[in-house]
Amino acid sequence: MNVIRHFSDTRTGEGRVRFLITQGRVRLVAEGPGWLHESSHATLHDAATFLAAVSQLPHTLYLEALDELERRLSLEQAA
Repeated sequence: MNVIRHFSDTRTGEGRVRFLITQGRVRLVAEGPGWLHESSHATLHDAATFLAAVSQLPHTLYLEALDELERRLSLEQAA
């Protein structure tokens, strides 16, 4: 069975960024009006770093997605 964990999901009026964990990999899915990016990475850090290279991603969505990812990581470490 292929289980996908939605680690972080950021939505704004400009688009959406998701960090999904499945089978020991991180899937980065970013989308907005008229564009879609999907990639696979070894770690959350790699996926977050790569997010900066997604040319269509609006800067405000980029910042909000990183803030949400940091918040989720803090909650995971506190648990």
